Amino acid sequence: MHLTDPQIVLGTMDFGTRVAPETAFAILDSFVAGGGVWLDTANCYSFWSDPSGVGGASERVLGDWLRARPGMRETVRIATKVRHNPLVPHAWPESAEGLAASAVHAGVAQSLERLGVDHVDLLWAHAEDRTVPLAETVGAFGELVTKGVALRVGAANHPTWRVERARSLAREQGVEPWSALQLRHSLVQPRPLTPLAESAHRLLTPEDLDFARSEGLAVWTYSSLMWGSYVRTDKTLPDIYDHPGTARTLAVLAEIADELAVSPNQVVLAWLMQQGIDPLVGVSRVEQIEQALGARGVRLDEEHLARFAAAR
Repeated sequence: MHLTDPQIVLGTMDFGTRVAPETAFAILDSFVAGGGVWLDTANCYSFWSDPSGVGGASERVLGDWLRARPGMRETVRIATKVRHNPLVPHAWPESAEGLAASAVHAGVAQSLERLGVDHVDLLWAHAEDRTVPLAETVGAFGELVTKGVALRVGAANHPTWRVERARSLAREQGVEPWSALQLRHSLVQPRPLTPLAESAHRLLTPEDLDFARSEGLAVWTYSSLMWGSYVRTDKTLPDIYDHPGTARTLAVLAEIADELAVSPNQVVLAWLMQQGIDPLVGVSRVEQIEQALGARGVRLDEEHLARFAAAR
């Protein structure tokens, strides 16, 4: 069950590649000092930015930071993902790691070694792998929970029906079911039925949210701040967001941010959290995570929410 209040999750995808380790350390220190708890990474981060052509840099930076901060492992919670890491450098997607039991166990073992920990607090299946029976994947994730290697398990970028089927299979097998969803979501929405340029991404739907609330699942969202597009004129939204609803929504966002004397990003994060969602925030500077954590003090009233609903 998702019993905690929604909170900001620090996305560490770019640590060790686009974000230098020393900057990552400063961001992590600031996040914890500000009361942040959850760190989200993946074994494939960020193979597309790494000269090596494989993932692991983000997990290694987190491991180095944990070793440099004795006792910090008891303060933070770590979520990582298996699926997608290239097994052959620079050969993706053809060599992308899948979700066979052997792949899941091998991937997690390597993640634990890079992180320098004996368990993760949440393990995600990063994306579907329909070449493998779902029962096999579910069994592998369940076994990791039984062993104490993962305390909880979740599904990222999976359709609702597959998550429900996996939960049913877990019950049949007597193992821990997926209890968290991670999907792409933000205040602005793409044009309906328009394919995303990032084919591996899956958008949060009202059905996903209804399902999660009914079943007591946690919901984490990524690309929550649209890569800085809400606050930076040099970061324009992708073309698929070019429709009247976006213009209306951005106008309301500017109005509400001005009324509350906070940043548009803080309003967006508050909007997500008031729906029971834990938004991931990826940053490259300390002041960005400080501002994001400030969203926890922003309260939108029913009138604000109604204005957003009408605009979207």
